[in-house]
Amino acid sequence: MFSARFAKFIEMWQQEFGIERSIDERVCEDRDGNPIPWYTYPAIEYLAQFDYRNKKVFEYGCGNSSLFWASRAETVTSIEDNLDWFAKWEKEFDRVNLDVRWRDEGEAYEQAIFEDGCRYDVIVVDGKRRAECAAAAVKALAAGGMVILDDSDRINTSKEYVKAVAALKEADLIQVDFYGFCPMNCYSKNTSLFLSRDFNFQTLAAIEPVNGWGNLWSMSRRARKDFYKKLG
Repeated sequence: MFSARFAKFIEMWQQEFGIERSIDERVCEDRDGNPIPWYTYPAIEYLAQFDYRNKKVFEYGCGNSSLFWASRAETVTSIEDNLDWFAKWEKEFDRVNLDVRWRDEGEAYEQAIFEDGCRYDVIVVDGKRRAECAAAAVKALAAGGMVILDDSDRINTSKEYVKAVAALKEADLIQVDFYGFCPMNCYSKNTSLFLSRDFNFQTLAAIEPVNGWGNLWSMSRRARKDFYKKLG
């Protein structure tokens, strides 16, 4: 038998996070069907609070994260190494500010970040050759920007991630780890943000932190009391 409080916890994950549908249908979407990255939920919520309208984003690895960023940023450049996936993304991801490019997984892959000769405010390392991509990312990072390294918990079993994290730390970036569950998975993982010492992104809300998904403090005092009363 489940307690009322535990049943409410499960309901919150189903309704507020949409995780049941995400796992069963293998989709990276929020409860309203909006695309979200395959990062941990804490990382997604943290990232979603910032204003990216004048920011340039570069991604190693393409997917629903590309649409997440394209709905927020000025420009998004996403690199894909799988030709089949590239054909799919290029056809489906019809966004004026989203440029999906195919590059072989060799040296051309990590060097793609230098093709346009610009610096990027957000660089996502979430594809192949993460050690090499992390090393390239620090050279192309704009002042005040950040690098996102997904699946960073693999550092415990992968030399590639040891090298990736080392390259980012050697660049004097501040590491912030977001542990937790994520879309499509029934287990937890880690998404790490590496922030410039002069990280200066503005938030969309006048006051932060904003209330996250399933947070009761967005309710009035009376509504919170009624919520707990029903649980017994």
